[in-house]
Amino acid sequence: QLQLAESGGGLVQPGGSLRLSCVASGVTLGYYYIGWFRQVPGKEREGVVCVSSGDGSIYYLDSVKGRFTISRDNAKNAVYLQMNSLKPEDTAVYYCAADFRCSGYVEEYTYWGQGTQVTVSS
Repeated sequence: QLQLAESGGGLVQPGGSLRLSCVASGVTLGYYYIGWFRQVPGKEREGVVCVSSGDGSIYYLDSVKGRFTISRDNAKNAVYLQMNSLKPEDTAVYYCAADFRCSGYVEEYTYWGQGTQVTVSS
């Protein structure tokens, strides 16, 4: 059974950076496509970016292009989300999810982590 755990969230000032980690246990993560989603209270969870098993990435939010980068380290069974030039509107709980295709839709993913809070504020 694949289990995912996110870490790396926290409080950061506008313009700052954070790197989120999504570490898998139970199964080799390299076979899976991994998506990052985010959610703010009262709003639906939205897809941010996905990385394929072959390292290709798809961005679902224009607002993060050029600022966020997804990468994976199969040797560490982990996927990362490097977030630079953070803005207050990036504040959300960030989740990683896994399945066998990339998608920006929540219902397309079977496995989810518990989420990590990112707060961008001065």
